[in-house]
Amino acid sequence: MEQVTASLAPSRTATKSNVQSSSQQGAGSSAFPKNDGNLFEWVGTIEGPTETIYSGLSFKISISFPPNYPYVAPTIRFETPCFHPNFDINSGAICLDILQDKWSAVYSVQTILLSLQSLLGEPNNASPLNPEAASLWGNPEVFKTQLMKHYNPINSDSA
Repeated sequence: MEQVTASLAPSRTATKSNVQSSSQQGAGSSAFPKNDGNLFEWVGTIEGPTETIYSGLSFKISISFPPNYPYVAPTIRFETPCFHPNFDINSGAICLDILQDKWSAVYSVQTILLSLQSLLGEPNNASPLNPEAASLWGNPEVFKTQLMKHYNPINSDSA
């Protein structure tokens, strides 16, 4: 059974090439296994999209793939605190439909990273996980102050 579930793990080579391709296009995101011994635990980085309040900021994420992936969505959390209407500032949990009820086995890691990056600039304020952030979204100066109050830059040693 271990061999069968391991075969469902994301392919390191295929996904690495997808992510590299994504990075070359300027997408500003990357993800890869934490180590070669466990392809179910990944780390990643998402860059704040240009022309958004998150521009110039980088966020570290963790990705945990369940044994029945790709039929079940991976669990993704922000490791870098991110003040955002759809992210929990304390746990790093993410409220994004494609990671919940809209999940499809055709979604790739690249798709997820691009969706998260897009969500940074265009939150779903109708379904906030962080009501305070949702209420401040319309006031960019106050929102940016709160964002920077919680933000911890990724240092090169921990990335």
